[in-house]
Amino acid sequence: MSGLRYFAALYGTLTRTGIALQIQYRAANVIWMLGGIIEPVIYLVVWSTVAREQGGSADGWTPADFAAYYVTLMFVNHLTFAWVMHVFQFRIQQGELSFALLRPIHPIHSDIADNLGFKLVMLVVLIPAALVVAWTFEPRWNTGLAETLAFVPALILAFSVRFLTEWSLALAAFWTTRVTAVNNVYFTALIFLSGRVAPIDMLPGWLQTVSASLPFYWMVAFPVEVMLGRVPPGELAAGFATQLAWIAAALGMLSLVWTRAVRRFGAVGG
Repeated sequence: MSGLRYFAALYGTLTRTGIALQIQYRAANVIWMLGGIIEPVIYLVVWSTVAREQGGSADGWTPADFAAYYVTLMFVNHLTFAWVMHVFQFRIQQGELSFALLRPIHPIHSDIADNLGFKLVMLVVLIPAALVVAWTFEPRWNTGLAETLAFVPALILAFSVRFLTEWSLALAAFWTTRVTAVNNVYFTALIFLSGRVAPIDMLPGWLQTVSASLPFYWMVAFPVEVMLGRVPPGELAAGFATQLAWIAAALGMLSLVWTRAVRRFGAVGG
């Protein structure tokens, strides 16, 4: 079996298993999913109110623009979200990683498949919620075929940047028992610099520069802006190249740290 066919069969099996697993915990997943829905709705209400109080717009964003932004962000955040940084420490402490290392595939493949299963199952909750939000806030999209076609690779690359970066950072659990502090710093930066609190172009200029210089913008805000037609066509190629550069950096860090992490894990008895 060729490498491509092998991985296609592998991910097909792992994803079906992941879907079955997520269905078993659907109540817990719905509660988790509600947080991903409520957060953008809160920011949408806040910024829509600000826009109306400022005469109909805030920094050029009308309430309808904010609605389109946050409904799109709701989907993008869900489709790029990963939970590995939340659970990796417990895997090590509870011995789950020992069993994963006995399998003939890298543990990251199972995590990707489980994550895809979660995304597919939770779309059953997300789509109706997004329709209700859209009906309530009346978003305005300036999206055509070109933006939709560009959005697909932007979203796939955004997921890759976010997943690989967070999987690499999760390996800090091999060296420290204070991984929660690392997670808190990371997720605080992610919330503010990925466009979740506010569209990036509403931030101060220096903070926009910081956001574009770090991977956070490319994980969430970039595909949202592509879908909304706020990325000029001439800048799309540079945006995709930047996403690919962050993927390469994350893969390099993952390869370097994983080898040392496994050695350390084995040295202390697994």
